[in-house]
Amino acid sequence: MNDKAEQVAFLSALSTEHFVLQNAYSSTVSEAAARSTLYVMALSSSLVAMGFLSQSRGLFLPFGATVLPVVFLLGLFTAIRLVDTGLESMHYLCGIARIRSFYRTLGEEASQHFTAAQGRWPEAESLAHRLGALSAYLGTTASMIAVINNVVAGAAVTLLLETFTPSSPIGLASRSV
Repeated sequence: MNDKAEQVAFLSALSTEHFVLQNAYSSTVSEAAARSTLYVMALSSSLVAMGFLSQSRGLFLPFGATVLPVVFLLGLFTAIRLVDTGLESMHYLCGIARIRSFYRTLGEEASQHFTAAQGRWPEAESLAHRLGALSAYLGTTASMIAVINNVVAGAAVTLLLETFTPSSPIGLASRSV
């Protein structure tokens, strides 16, 4: 192959890799949305069922003691996978950034169209990072699911404490309401 043919073949392969990385990134975003939706739907369905059973203490406590730990485990697995998909998406974005940086070297016009400032993280700082590291961390899907899941854990612990230690402050407070 001559130099021109090699360059055309390389750019074709690079464009294909860029396309593959964009699709892989998109799949991580879709998976995160699907997993989050599944968890929130399972939680809300469980809470509706618990609401229906709240009039019958004999049914509510066993149902709650069964469902809340299951929902908590689902939330735990969801949060872990969301962290994993977040790391995968960062990996794909780094690959896309490397390809974009090469595109900038193709000429003056290319350097204007593929500027780092117009790119995504890691080329350009994300809005969340501009607001601070804590904001960026708390704004992730994994963090939001983890917060909701910790509320579920707290509710399960409260339910267990009320059931097995009726003289505890939690049990006394819930009966006075």
